[in-house]
Amino acid sequence: QVQLVESGGGSVQPGGSLRLSCTTSGINFNVYRMGWYRQAPGKQRELVASIVGGGSTFYQDSVEGRFIISSDKANNTVYLQMNSLKSEDTAVYYCNARSVYARAMDYWGKGTLVTVSS
Repeated sequence: QVQLVESGGGSVQPGGSLRLSCTTSGINFNVYRMGWYRQAPGKQRELVASIVGGGSTFYQDSVEGRFIISSDKANNTVYLQMNSLKSEDTAVYYCNARSVYARAMDYWGKGTLVTVSS
């Protein structure tokens, strides 16, 4: 059974850092694209960063150079290191796993709240 559990959210001041973790079960990182999405109040959910198999990564323009996505296959965990946080980064962050072979195999965590405020 596939499970994705996010952790690491919280409140931080602008300019600060947080590291989100997504602990997984039932996921083979070699054949799944792992992604971090976020949804701010009143806005659509958007892809922030993703990583596939051997380490190919994607970043949304607004987080390029500030966020780093990584995966630890031995511990079945995906991370999102968030640096130089801005108020506009405030959102619920969701972990996503999507099979590279079957898009219908698409799984979500319940999310973790990140609040950036002075």
